[in-house]
Amino acid sequence: MARATPDLAARLATFAADIDLPPCATVGGYSAISDEADPRRLMMALLERGHTLALPRMIGRTAPLAFHIWKDSDVLRAGVYGIAEPVEGAPVARPDALLVPLLAFDADGHRLGYGGGYYDRTLRALRAGGSLIAIGVAYAGQEVTSLPVLAHDEGLDAVLTERGLRRFRR
Repeated sequence: MARATPDLAARLATFAADIDLPPCATVGGYSAISDEADPRRLMMALLERGHTLALPRMIGRTAPLAFHIWKDSDVLRAGVYGIAEPVEGAPVARPDALLVPLLAFDADGHRLGYGGGYYDRTLRALRAGGSLIAIGVAYAGQEVTSLPVLAHDEGLDAVLTERGLRRFRR
């Protein structure tokens, strides 16, 4: 797997215009951990294009993630797994598009996460409430030939890597 570097993060941001979003869409991002593809520069590029940003907060081990409006100057706190998240009471948001972290993805738009099911629950809940564009953010080296797919697994609409945006049929 490619290591998270500023150069790769900057490369991801160059594809912000390729993500087809409605004007003024709310984009849910995430705070990268470990060697995850860091979406922060991509998020800033989307902000410059007029979109609102939101970050997730874990509200329970079996609940979908809650999203809150986020500005670069906002204070974040360490959540249950040490992941930076908005403070309780930050304005709630419903993303129109969601940037999704992952460990691996395949050519059919399936993703492998960390096993807690948070993003599967979140994608299911957001899709039940209206349209949603789910975009995995990864490095090209994270693509695998195939992944096991379970009944509760939610697929992606696209994956963005340092090579560009790749769309999947849903």
